[in-house]
Amino acid sequence: MSPMPPAHPHAPSYYAASAHAAPERPALQGAVEADVCIVGAGYTGLSAGISLAEAGFRVVVLEQSRVGWGASGRNGGQIVHSYSRDIDVIQAQFGADMARPLGEMMFEGAHIIRDRVARYGIDCDLKNGGIYAATTPRKVGQLREHQALWERWGHRDLTLITDAPAIQSMVRSDRYCGLLVDRSGGHFHPLNLALGEAAALEQLGGRIHEHSGVTRIDRGATATVHTAQGQVRARFVIVACNAYIGDLEPALAAKSMPCGTQVIATEPLGALADEVLPSDHCVEDNNFLLDYFRLSADKRLIFGGGVIYGARDPAHVESIIVPKMLRAFPQLQGVKVDFGWTGNFLLTLNRLPQMGRLADNIYYSQGCSGHGVTFTHLAGRLLGEAIRGQAERFDAFGRLPHYPFPGGRLLRVPFTAMGALWYELRDRLGV
Repeated sequence: MSPMPPAHPHAPSYYAASAHAAPERPALQGAVEADVCIVGAGYTGLSAGISLAEAGFRVVVLEQSRVGWGASGRNGGQIVHSYSRDIDVIQAQFGADMARPLGEMMFEGAHIIRDRVARYGIDCDLKNGGIYAATTPRKVGQLREHQALWERWGHRDLTLITDAPAIQSMVRSDRYCGLLVDRSGGHFHPLNLALGEAAALEQLGGRIHEHSGVTRIDRGATATVHTAQGQVRARFVIVACNAYIGDLEPALAAKSMPCGTQVIATEPLGALADEVLPSDHCVEDNNFLLDYFRLSADKRLIFGGGVIYGARDPAHVESIIVPKMLRAFPQLQGVKVDFGWTGNFLLTLNRLPQMGRLADNIYYSQGCSGHGVTFTHLAGRLLGEAIRGQAERFDAFGRLPHYPFPGGRLLRVPFTAMGALWYELRDRLGV
């Protein structure tokens, strides 16, 4: 079996450049024992680790690079509820009985984030307020449907705005003809959240080993997780690698596809920030290939969008994203871009997360399909519940059917890209 990719420092990004100081955790050396060994120190692994450590479990986390090195430290930093396919799609495809427990959990991840930030004093520039934006009248109708759907599931923090002056008071752009304001949304510094959660886990007695890529997992009543220089014997194992799983577990890699998204951060905008986002809310549009943006604590515009199937790193992120930014905010013409970076997320064929067991005592969660910030925190709680013997909510996700991408590893990228082009054309035509 091929090992996971080699360790790297944090990828260059605004988040890495502005992260709080954090210790470099030593690589695993020799043999240790734990109740639970977690593979991956992103949000899923850290959330699961905190849930289990709070319950008294001895937790060891193995990370091939650094805490938050993957999507957890590079994402748009937005609190967005539900799943990449919303609950109405889940109900239409799989029935009311399967959708009901998932619907009951679709706002929980945001509560977990806010609870952890408050409980452990995590400094991650958390701000309240999110916006879903429509670029055409037809998509305003979709915002109305979105609001009605979530209100049926008890979410009452939504306000639809279609009046032009009111839109301008929130987002100073002529691109949008409707905004759905979600008062329970929000945004934050994603890498600092991950670093704060890692510190919280260690305060609870958990151990984190960086630069400790896992080479194999031996099954058994007591599982053994191997790295290049050590091993962990544990009653339970959680595989929480998402887009960075490599060849560690081929069965998981076969049902998913890494995809890249691109993000830029401008220079600090100063007073110009209020001429862009006077609301200081985070924003994402409701196109199929969506744009998303927000202001950082030091008033940079962080703007992301687009998908590269197969997770190629483009040579010039700025050339992809700056035109998108200027389409929304032409007043930023000439503003300097200080950072541009990519990060990978894991896509599934049905765009729904995958959770389950590789053996009786080996659990996994992956494939958030672009809605990972809140779901990974929910997933960590559900993994903790399952290991404590309360698996009903975990199994509600485990019952979702998942299939390999058409064409296998060789053709999954062009087939998926062709489908995405169709939806991108619909976005451009406003249908």
